[in-house]
Amino acid sequence: MKHRKTTILTSILAGASLMLAGCGSNDKTTYVTTIVQNASEGLDLQAVTDLATKAKSAEDFEKKLNAKDNDYNNMDLDADGKVDYIKVTEIAKDKQKGFSLTTELSAEEGEEQEIATIQFEQEEGSDDVTVQTHGNSQIYGNNHYYHHRTSMTDVLIMSYLLSSHRPYVSPWGYNHYPSHYSSYRTRPSSDYSRKLRSKPGYSRIKRSSSPVVKTPIKSPNFNKTATKIKAPLNNPTSSQRSFQKRNPATTRVVSKGFGGSSSSSRFGSSSSSRSRSSFGGGK
Repeated sequence: MKHRKTTILTSILAGASLMLAGCGSNDKTTYVTTIVQNASEGLDLQAVTDLATKAKSAEDFEKKLNAKDNDYNNMDLDADGKVDYIKVTEIAKDKQKGFSLTTELSAEEGEEQEIATIQFEQEEGSDDVTVQTHGNSQIYGNNHYYHHRTSMTDVLIMSYLLSSHRPYVSPWGYNHYPSHYSSYRTRPSSDYSRKLRSKPGYSRIKRSSSPVVKTPIKSPNFNKTATKIKAPLNNPTSSQRSFQKRNPATTRVVSKGFGGSSSSSRFGSSSSSRSRSSFGGGK
């Protein structure tokens, strides 16, 4: 009898071990985290200024700016873990040539945010061109400029800007994108910065705290300020500050456990924090 009981107990334990082993092998747990980064870390204006000089047209600039493989755009103002699509509006009035960069946070009216303006100025009696980018004060803080002076032949887009054409205004917006575009997740800030700093031409763009062009460009989007921004801002408006206080950015973790079921938990984060660490350091 004792031998029989021992055999039964051994069989039960063996079966339990196999079940646990099977569960362990099928436990495909994944974590998806949203890293909350400072808004200004999402679009490196030094790199974008250089990119603008190399575009063939305003539309080509917008395409290059939003291409996943180019690594230029990592902006996530609504902190949903996905890179925001950046729209390009061409500015062409008299001798003023350039672009306004904006993004739409939702389909609601008034939720479009200007990010920066880029200006190209040909100097009188010279073939030299000054390129200047001015970052929006809410995102980058006050007096945030990047500039570069070079010959017109080195600025590929000048031939387009000086040609006769209808100024480009992006037809795209929130949840309405060109066929070649697909949304993608944000990258860690360190990876984003490292890739851009290694690009040819990056170091030639210089930072300044004041404009270097004689007549600053007049952007048609200068008053476009979105309220529903969750990413930390350097100089938020009172409305933006109030929204962030009521709606702090969060880090979302989605896990898939036994049997492929999924669960999620949310962790509140301060809207002033620059980033959140993720499990295993990935996203």
